[in-house]
Amino acid sequence: MSGPFGSSQWMYSSASPGWLGGRGVFMAGYISDSSPQYTNQIDYITIASTGNSLDFGDIAAAGAGMSGCSNGTRGVSAGGLDAGTTVNVMEYITIANTGNTSDFGDLSVARRNFGTASDGSRGVFGGGNGEDVIDYVTIDTTGNATDFGNMLANWDDAAGSGLGNATRGVFCGGASSGRSDVIQYITIASTGNALDFGNILTAANGATACSDATRGVIGGGSLGGGNYQNVIQYITVATTGNSLDFGNLSSQRYLSMSCSDESRGIWAGGITKGGSGTDDVIDYITIQTTGNVSDFGNLIVGKREFTALSGD
Repeated sequence: MSGPFGSSQWMYSSASPGWLGGRGVFMAGYISDSSPQYTNQIDYITIASTGNSLDFGDIAAAGAGMSGCSNGTRGVSAGGLDAGTTVNVMEYITIANTGNTSDFGDLSVARRNFGTASDGSRGVFGGGNGEDVIDYVTIDTTGNATDFGNMLANWDDAAGSGLGNATRGVFCGGASSGRSDVIQYITIASTGNALDFGNILTAANGATACSDATRGVIGGGSLGGGNYQNVIQYITVATTGNSLDFGNLSSQRYLSMSCSDESRGIWAGGITKGGSGTDDVIDYITIQTTGNVSDFGNLIVGKREFTALSGD
């Protein structure tokens, strides 16, 4: 997460950079199989506390499948579905101020359910809709995305499973057909194709991820056949290698979204195994420890496939 670095963006350096801020923001999302299917609502939490999310404002149009990133001040939501059509639209908010989004520009390719990463300056968007495209923006400047390179393979249903630190962006799982256990990485300040990092514990898609200065954490996902997992796993972002077991989410969950501050990682919403429709549960962990999640609170409305990001 969407972040910052996921649908999901969530990265920063060991110097405690400011772009992993104290406010977590959740933008739009899929809420129901019946009309209305999507929401345009933005809600937020204070990551260091616990409690239910509060109203922030609205995005321009109700939708789902977007991913997001931030530089600590500005949060960008990109792509997704608008009225059932995949779009390339990017919108932004000022994270410290509640209110509606403004237009940012366009992705190079219309897509949904892709990974994002940020180094506090650039936002990078990888894969989605069976695409291998990576493009990027300078978050502080509005405008269209620029080509970065390509993923190792086409990616679909990645659902914001991106994370990183101040140097490296990492994309986990996702596949154009079935599921993948591949982890790949880029150097955010440069351009070029993704490189092999290692493997996650089980081939899955629809997992979501966040990070602190050194550790990336990946949670949930679909194993296929209606089977979801509650597994949380972690990597050390600066090295390469396979993920290790961290603990468990509160339920087997798919298409939830994540964000983080400099200590906690958050998982919100999604579809839960055995549940009906979308979920409103918010879980949290302390990223530098291992163990199971604790209860944080609830979203304003249960949803999945939304932008999650953080900042101040």
